[in-house]
Amino acid sequence: MIAIDKDRPSEEWMAAIRKQFVTETEIDRSLTRKLERRSGPSYTPLTLEEIIVGLRRLIEAKGVVKFAVEDARWLSGGASKLQVAFTLDWDRLAVGREKTRMVLRLEPAESLHETSRLREFQVVSALQDILPIPAVYWVDTEAEYLPYAGLVYGFASGVAKPSEAQSGVSGLGTRLPLELRKKLGPQFVRDLAKLHTFDFSQANLTAFDQPELGTQNSDWAVAWWDRVWEEDSGEQVPLMSLTSAWLRKNAPSVDHLSIVHGDYRVGNFLFDEQSATITSWLDWELTRIGDRHQDLAWSTSRAFGSFAEDGTTFLVSGLIPEQEFFEAYEKASGLSVDMKSLRYYQIFNAYSMAVMTLATSYRVARNGKSHQDILLTWLLGVGYMLLDDIRQLLAKEI
Repeated sequence: MIAIDKDRPSEEWMAAIRKQFVTETEIDRSLTRKLERRSGPSYTPLTLEEIIVGLRRLIEAKGVVKFAVEDARWLSGGASKLQVAFTLDWDRLAVGREKTRMVLRLEPAESLHETSRLREFQVVSALQDILPIPAVYWVDTEAEYLPYAGLVYGFASGVAKPSEAQSGVSGLGTRLPLELRKKLGPQFVRDLAKLHTFDFSQANLTAFDQPELGTQNSDWAVAWWDRVWEEDSGEQVPLMSLTSAWLRKNAPSVDHLSIVHGDYRVGNFLFDEQSATITSWLDWELTRIGDRHQDLAWSTSRAFGSFAEDGTTFLVSGLIPEQEFFEAYEKASGLSVDMKSLRYYQIFNAYSMAVMTLATSYRVARNGKSHQDILLTWLLGVGYMLLDDIRQLLAKEI
């Protein structure tokens, strides 16, 4: 057997990987680009000045003249992207001279999940009038102007957790008071229903491949994470092979195609603390067109929830009891919740998270490709808890 050096992948191996795991076209492009750059330099810390130089080049290339980038500063948060807030003083089309608060999201050399800025740009553009969501202005998909590929959002106001609340990494473990849950819970359900029932047929989503209705539409998605596991993992884990085989064999048919957020949970929305109104939904990089049950399973994951004051009632994303969540979703969307499909996507989601933590976190941290090496190393340990979750979920199905 020929040893594969995943840190310095050969062209022959990359070609074989692409042939073995057939994914969506844009996902294939993103993952292939990752491998082509892998043997290159590690992540090098950037100064704000370097980033602003690239940002100015991008804005000029989009035809904006007589502008000034002001008050640039780093933003914290997130497990995969570099984020810089700034104010743009410019002549905005149909508005006039304006100072607009914006955010630049940049990829590091490699991320916790390698995704497409073009897909993110397109889906957020399509949903501008459907959900509370930041505006998007410009995207640099191939780092022509910026140090790394990135896109420019409008700045979203609000908080991810109450001022007095404590939470873990990326909003996990957030505990919300009862009165706040009563106000945010219905909005959480409402927005998910709007997302899943949105007619995307006329939207510009050229970076998304669309499965056929009634098919086992998870094939591309399973291949996505199978491929990432093959590219990034450092050891063989028999349970991962078993899970992949089970997912391919037991994929449910889809009765309604939806835009699937991919990370719909507490911590990924901002809200106004005074009015308890959701102001923005964030982190659209894992979005795909597929089965709504993927989002439903993700939102109801025990990893993202908490328990009510009685210590026994599980709250979906720390907001609403599970059965109440399902009933409210069905009423708001007019779509059913199929428990068999839900269980399938619980296993699928746990599998994708295990790939991110056990494989990608390891590979990116090992090669020094991200500014979040400490966090990625910590996430590697979480992967073994996810394996136990997979084991328990599969034991109920096999």
